Amino acid sequence: MRMAHAGTAHKYSERLIAFEHAGAHSKNTDQAANTLLWIGGLGDGLLTVQYPSTIATSLPPSWSISEVLLSSSYRGWATSSLQKDARELAQCVEYFQSARPGKKIVLMGHSTGCQDVMEYLLGRGHEERPKINGAILQGGLSDREAWDFLLESKEEKDSCAAVLVEAQRLIKEGKEREIVYREGNIVQKELGAAISAYRTNSLLAKGGDDDYFSTDLDDSTLRNSFGRIPSSVPIMFLLGSEDPFMHKNTDKPALLSRWAGFVKEGGGKVDESNGGVVEGGHHNLNGDPEEVVGDLVKRVVGFVEGLGQGGEGLESRL
Repeated sequence: MRMAHAGTAHKYSERLIAFEHAGAHSKNTDQAANTLLWIGGLGDGLLTVQYPSTIATSLPPSWSISEVLLSSSYRGWATSSLQKDARELAQCVEYFQSARPGKKIVLMGHSTGCQDVMEYLLGRGHEERPKINGAILQGGLSDREAWDFLLESKEEKDSCAAVLVEAQRLIKEGKEREIVYREGNIVQKELGAAISAYRTNSLLAKGGDDDYFSTDLDDSTLRNSFGRIPSSVPIMFLLGSEDPFMHKNTDKPALLSRWAGFVKEGGGKVDESNGGVVEGGHHNLNGDPEEVVGDLVKRVVGFVEGLGQGGEGLESRL
């Protein structure tokens, strides 16, 4: 949809910006605002997902939302990594903390943006990253599981498996940055980008760096991920009931409850009052009915409002 979007471009690094939506309140872009930093999924960039604009018009005056442009945005994901994303997110968080001292910052990931948030909180070097005040994971799911059930024919599945084998061969030879062959590469064909051996393995291999949300991960693995989310970072999970990239037989409420259970077992906090399954919601909600988008927005607003008074409102629901 072609239209003008009012807002402010914050240059948080030499080559990257965060676009802050003007929102409904005149104070959204002043130094008093708490900040919700929104991170998109594979192929996303500024304004490619519609619902952040709706969130901007619904947030309380003490909050604003900014979409973070990463070097992995658009097609950059294909040769990037979650680690690089986490480093850039740290720069963005540091920028807003410096611009708005003492104010809260929440990371909200969509799709692979959820993996970015997990990497920020738990991945290598997480101890040195600027602290945040909360995290929202919307549409966090498994790329390798999606590829497994979305590819229907044996020929397609065999092609995908061959691509992974080739990526792992290159990695063993120390060529993880090399692009996997393009001719007949179904992964590159479907995703529209030339993908490095590293990122191919990260997305498609069990235990790959992107493999945070697969439904077949065992308790030990989840205890070492969700179970390590710090208690200082309340978290909320959101999944669309109609997400086409998650198998239709997946029991989404049970899956979210399982993830939340490991967070709480590790001493972390989960907002299960606002979090949950968004009925009628697809992966990024583009084109979904107004009431479906409104449901997601209401949940996000409820989460940040609970943090807005020092966390007391949220604390009573955890």
